[in-house]
Amino acid sequence: MARAAERAALQPVIGLEVHVQLDTETKVFCGCSTDGDADEEPNTRVCPVCLGLPGALPVVNEAAVAAAVKVGKALDAEIPAETQFHRKNYYYPDLPKNFQITQYDAPLCADGELEFSHEGDRRSVRIRRAHLEEDPGSLQHVREGPADLDARTTSVDRADYTLVDYNRAGTPLMEIVTEPDFREPAAVRGFLEKLEEVLAYLGIFDPEGDGSLRVDANLSMVSADDVRADGTVPEDVLKDANRTEVKNISSHRGAETALSYEASRQRDQIEVGREVAQETRHYNETHGNTVSMRAKEEEKDYRYFPESDLPSLQVADWREEIEIPELPDARRERFREEYGLGEEAAAKLTSRKTVADFYEAVAAEFDPELAATLVADSLLGELNYRDRGIDAVTDRLDEFERLIELVATDQVTTKNAEETVLRAMLDEGEDPDTVVDREGLGKAADDEVATAVTTAVAENPDAVDDYHAGEDGALNFLVGQVMAATGGSADPGTVNELLHEELG
Repeated sequence: MARAAERAALQPVIGLEVHVQLDTETKVFCGCSTDGDADEEPNTRVCPVCLGLPGALPVVNEAAVAAAVKVGKALDAEIPAETQFHRKNYYYPDLPKNFQITQYDAPLCADGELEFSHEGDRRSVRIRRAHLEEDPGSLQHVREGPADLDARTTSVDRADYTLVDYNRAGTPLMEIVTEPDFREPAAVRGFLEKLEEVLAYLGIFDPEGDGSLRVDANLSMVSADDVRADGTVPEDVLKDANRTEVKNISSHRGAETALSYEASRQRDQIEVGREVAQETRHYNETHGNTVSMRAKEEEKDYRYFPESDLPSLQVADWREEIEIPELPDARRERFREEYGLGEEAAAKLTSRKTVADFYEAVAAEFDPELAATLVADSLLGELNYRDRGIDAVTDRLDEFERLIELVATDQVTTKNAEETVLRAMLDEGEDPDTVVDREGLGKAADDEVATAVTTAVAENPDAVDDYHAGEDGALNFLVGQVMAATGGSADPGTVNELLHEELG
């Protein structure tokens, strides 16, 4: 009991540094393309600027700055009229210049916030700053296999050697730094999901890109008594608490797993009287744990100074001209008001911009409630079961509109549309009319259904008696008999109505 009490008395305090690749055509300080694929040769999308060769001078990518301003507006942050780039000096193999062009005490955005839902509650996380910088290259950790096997990639703690690829070096990066406002790892996951949702709506971020969103998380353990009623922690408490930084987490689930492990590890250290080392740790995704990498650097170790090859960045004349689209929360509320959708359906349909766009295209042609049912429940459910996203079918919008038309005009039952036609469309790539004709799914005529109802009642007297005796399953049995007789082409609602009349 004493150990349980000690565990309850400690509270995690978590802050994030989220690195977001901005989706531009070229790198942030040179003209090299950002468009690479998984099979490209290493070190081929490079030039003297992004390799840091002597005499090469950087030039700022205007599209990257515009994208960063959009992020600031979406986070309701302050965007100063003038900002500046700095050099952050440190040696690391994926940093070709031995310094990174970034921003220090004059970030592009500051003092913002982002709201998200967690466990049914609305949470707000303060954004300390968001600044523009260049991405380093990427490292490939290699472990030699037995003589009869090739070398393979592995984690940093098991590697025999490391290879460096500079194709990614110079990709525009937005670093979003939160205040230490998180108290549980699960909330971090919810925040990252909402942030990615907003970034995708802005059109400046590709969530499918390799390394497009990476997280460095700082975690300390403090006494629960030091946490104020509003959830904040005094600055002197945070200053005295040793923190670890977990680097390069590449997924929402990974962030929750890594921080859950790290909180448990630090708690165990404190409970046995050991001091938590202030260090940088690596998240091992394979094993779900963290391992020590190096002592934690302090701000002074980076020796920041202004980037002499770039003038100050002036955004006063055009920051107000940069517009942002309708964001997820606003679109969700509009869907509820304009289309009469419930909260759950509206949330599903606005979780991704591509889904929302797809739904609106369908709702413009058909009943919004029917469109919501078939898109939010049927289509998204079937795609999720197949581990596919809406992007897999956006080029077949006309076919899905035709499917909804077949249901809306009573040519096909909703059941057959969902369970047979839609699945064949996804699995076989067929159009809805082909599936309907092949399977004979045209909706049964009213007289055919009426005949099937009469026959079912006449041939199943025991079920009729059970129905009149109040047994709930009797009616369902009779409905099943009618559906079987009509090959599933009868509308279940019509069958229920006719059975009630016949039995009455």
